[in-house]
Amino acid sequence: MSESAEQPTDKQQPNKQNKKHYRYLVFIGRFQPFHCGHKAVIDEALKRSDDVIMLIGSANLPRSLRNPFSVAERSAMIKGAYSTEEAARIHCVGLDDALYNDTRWLQYVQAGVKSVTGDLQTDIGLIGHSKDSSSYYLSLFPNWASVSVPNYHNLSATPIRDSYLMGATPTPERTPESTRNVLNDFKQTDDYQQLHEEADFIDKYKRQWESAPYAPTFMTTDALIIQSGHILLVERRSMPGRGLWALPGGFVDPKETLFDACIRELREETRLKVPQPVLRGSCHSQHTFDDPYRSARGRTITQAFYFQLKNDPKGLPKVKGGDDAAQAFWLPLAELDAKMMFEDHYAIITKMVGL
Repeated sequence: MSESAEQPTDKQQPNKQNKKHYRYLVFIGRFQPFHCGHKAVIDEALKRSDDVIMLIGSANLPRSLRNPFSVAERSAMIKGAYSTEEAARIHCVGLDDALYNDTRWLQYVQAGVKSVTGDLQTDIGLIGHSKDSSSYYLSLFPNWASVSVPNYHNLSATPIRDSYLMGATPTPERTPESTRNVLNDFKQTDDYQQLHEEADFIDKYKRQWESAPYAPTFMTTDALIIQSGHILLVERRSMPGRGLWALPGGFVDPKETLFDACIRELREETRLKVPQPVLRGSCHSQHTFDDPYRSARGRTITQAFYFQLKNDPKGLPKVKGGDDAAQAFWLPLAELDAKMMFEDHYAIITKMVGL
């Protein structure tokens, strides 16, 4: 699941349901960063419930242009906007993403709520803005009531985040003081400087397509290679995601099939010492991954191919980083770390391997 339900238009009328008081109200979002629109929802939740549970999404991911702030930083933004007494009623819980697996995401939500309530059968409601498909989670929990809050000045976290990473300072009209304090502190860090450079890179990258009649859609392929409980990964050499782990892959050339593009990129980035006929015959399955926000570079759809290589008593095939890869390496599946993975590659792996 992605960005929190943010805002419908100002023309929509305030929620007309009865003013039932709840033991707990749950607000799900990414809060990247926490802004005055989010605060308006919590203000209402504090009036309508004893306690508020903030499920802070996109937890346990590396910093990126879409997810620059940690759960701890976002919790500080949220709790710092309230008095000590009010903050004690606000419970911040990290919520892992589960792209391409809504059932798992629902399980994560239930576990996050239960970590506070101790009982999913108690008086629980969901609160948020009603806004297109990004807020459809409000209907995914039939056992919990839904409280819809009207929009606050049509605020969205995306332009606030984008301008901040390009060097701008958020204004009091859009962000609470607690958020601005966290952002000002973060701006002094090496992490911010790296994201700032990446934001500039992406801005220049997108400007190449300004004269196109339509925003481009890119097609890529990724290779998921498994042998003897190990997965073949590369370390990215360049932006975006420099230093992160990734599946070997890249853009499709105009005159090649998706499968041929996958084999070519795999060879270029890993120099995998497996004969091509064996490699082609080891393809187990393929799947399309098309989350609209999966890449900062723009709309990018990837076709992932899953290869299962036979166990070999001689050990794992030799690999060597090349092209866009600083290095190629075999990693035990038990050591996969979502905080080290580029874009949605961790989600791709868990989906296709069934982890």
